[in-house]
Amino acid sequence: MTTTVIKNIGSLVTNDPALGEGPLGLLQDAALVLDGDTVAWAGPAAQAPAADHAVDAGGRAVVPGFVDSHSHLVFAGDRTAEFNARMSGQPYKAGGIRTTVAATRAASDAELSANVARYLREALAQGTTTFETKSGYGLTVEDEARALRIAAEHTDEVTYLGAHIVSPDYADDPAAYVDLVTGEMLDACAPYARWVDVFCETGAFDGDQARAILTAGKAKGLHPRVHANQLTYGPGVQLAVELDAASADHCTHLTDEDVDALASGNTVATLLPGAEFSTRAEWPNARRLLDAGVTVALSTDCNPGSSFTSSVPFCIALAVRDMGMTPDEAVWSATAGGAAALRRTDVGRLSPGARADLAVLDAPSHVHLAYRPGVPLVTEVWRKGVRAV
Repeated sequence: MTTTVIKNIGSLVTNDPALGEGPLGLLQDAALVLDGDTVAWAGPAAQAPAADHAVDAGGRAVVPGFVDSHSHLVFAGDRTAEFNARMSGQPYKAGGIRTTVAATRAASDAELSANVARYLREALAQGTTTFETKSGYGLTVEDEARALRIAAEHTDEVTYLGAHIVSPDYADDPAAYVDLVTGEMLDACAPYARWVDVFCETGAFDGDQARAILTAGKAKGLHPRVHANQLTYGPGVQLAVELDAASADHCTHLTDEDVDALASGNTVATLLPGAEFSTRAEWPNARRLLDAGVTVALSTDCNPGSSFTSSVPFCIALAVRDMGMTPDEAVWSATAGGAAALRRTDVGRLSPGARADLAVLDAPSHVHLAYRPGVPLVTEVWRKGVRAV
């Protein structure tokens, strides 16, 4: 292994309070030493140990690579007309997810894989070094399995979401579709996935159906995640906590009991501000969750319908502007929070033993991610100790 020291870092977010100031473990005039694909040392620049190679950060800020713990990248097609109608205030019914299902089923494996690779390159250029992605736009045994197989070629964080909506093929018999999702489809998909997810929502799957799907997934060795409480109040958050889901995602409509459950359990509340931006829906109240002691993650929810952005910095800016988060909290949630939502300890931080994933900002502080919204501040990205951007 060769070692590299990144020196002359203006401010360094380590997410290790033992190394620096506050929850971000913030260090000024700092250095990092990378040993192969791992962080070997972080601290004041004047105390940095010798290394085989040196890189000058030029006084720029360095943050951990973003951890995007919720995306839907295995898809084909386009829903521009739906978005345009929604933003124009017109009543419009484009079929929503079903439109994407039809296009995805018609696409070749090569087309789907190229699409995933395209959006992951786009995300990497904006500082995302760890990403989760889901199936959910196939809704047949064959199409869900191939979506997960393709996803697994690009990331280790793969989620089985056969329970995105009831397949159009089973519109008159949702119970039979739940049987398929928990039976033959699960058998075909489990070898490619780490997680099982369900859209627990009015118009998708109710609490009993969601419980059956998540329990079946757990029996196959998949750990639960839940699309919970996005459009209405419902049982999703409570079910997520009960089943020790790694995350309850969206969390827009919460009762006090929902907040208390999240605060007392191990389930991360993953907030997805791109969805609210793109649908003009009510913003999640991050302040309420944080003040209650809930662990919060921020993610893009990148998908062709309700949140077609791969930019974690954009989501950080939205969370600060419209969800009651401070810049420090938003950056933590997009890094360490995302790692917690994936139950990972090797990413989302820049302290000894962590994976050497980092983003260099053309700015003196991480605060500029919210202070300068829409500006491409990420100038370098290192993944597993290698400069990737």
